[in-house]
Amino acid sequence: MPASPTDPRTRRLVAATLVRLTLPLALAPILAAFPAAAQTTTPAPDAYPTHPVTFIVPFSPGGGTDVAGRLIAARLQQKWGQTVLVDNRAGSAGIVGVDAVAKAKPDGYTLLVANVGTQSINPTLYGRKLPYDAETAFAPISLVAELPFALLVSSAFPAKTTRELVALAKAQPGRYTFASSGSGGSPHLTAEIFQAAAGIQLVHVPYRGGGPAMADLMGGHVDLLFASVLESSGHVKSGKLRALAVSSSARSPALPDVPTLAESGVPGAESGSWVGLLAPAGTPQAIIDKVAADVKETLAVPDTRQALVAQGATPHASTPEQFRALIEADRRRYGRVIQTQNIRAD
Repeated sequence: MPASPTDPRTRRLVAATLVRLTLPLALAPILAAFPAAAQTTTPAPDAYPTHPVTFIVPFSPGGGTDVAGRLIAARLQQKWGQTVLVDNRAGSAGIVGVDAVAKAKPDGYTLLVANVGTQSINPTLYGRKLPYDAETAFAPISLVAELPFALLVSSAFPAKTTRELVALAKAQPGRYTFASSGSGGSPHLTAEIFQAAAGIQLVHVPYRGGGPAMADLMGGHVDLLFASVLESSGHVKSGKLRALAVSSSARSPALPDVPTLAESGVPGAESGSWVGLLAPAGTPQAIIDKVAADVKETLAVPDTRQALVAQGATPHASTPEQFRALIEADRRRYGRVIQTQNIRAD
């Protein structure tokens, strides 16, 4: 006998059949929404950025890397119409902040404001002690600025030129001292390159930071110091310090009357620092190319260039490929100095 429509088993079969038939129809709008949601959370590169971007500066506020990073962040914020936050994460010669970017999501919303020390010196100085692989953890975006160093002495120092300094040092090897912001930093290595090129022997006095080193130079406790033009130009213009030369291949617009080391009789001693932007490895190439293009366009604006020059920096954009080549070339160059002089980190 056929089951009655009111039979409980019949009602359960009918209900199950209705679920099988209607569930796909009910889920269709939800499933169709997933691609749209994915597009919302991961926008196309040409729409970048759609929300705030964070620039991590791996040093304390006020230094050359921080100043240049903040300036370019402010200009890109105007261009993008999105907030660009500057997050200072200092510690361990920049390693703390660099590591944070190495481990960040590679979506273009966390970028690194780096310098020659973090990307070209630390990999040789610290080697496998670094918590990231410096060669593979980052995608270079663009150079932002070059930071030439000035060879500084106190206003009371007897040498008025680099040639006079070299003559004094050759007459009394090991008599004169040079300060640095720390063993293995770019100012220290610049002084080592200078000594080798000039054929002189100086005594290294490392400090924990550029501020104390600068203060002791002005106080006459050390004889000379290489420091960025950005950090030192104010002291030079005020007469507290004397700049004998700049370490770049061309004169600094911030100190146009100060000759280069090559002009001062010490060729082959060019050195200094730079500031640039990098992203975590794996960041879409289209985003990297867009940021690089925007940096180049921003640095071409006269008031941006003038603001950097006023701080002692030299604006200099690049392609990602050119920036990668610079990082690798400096890594080899400073690596040779570190190994030859058997330099160890503090």
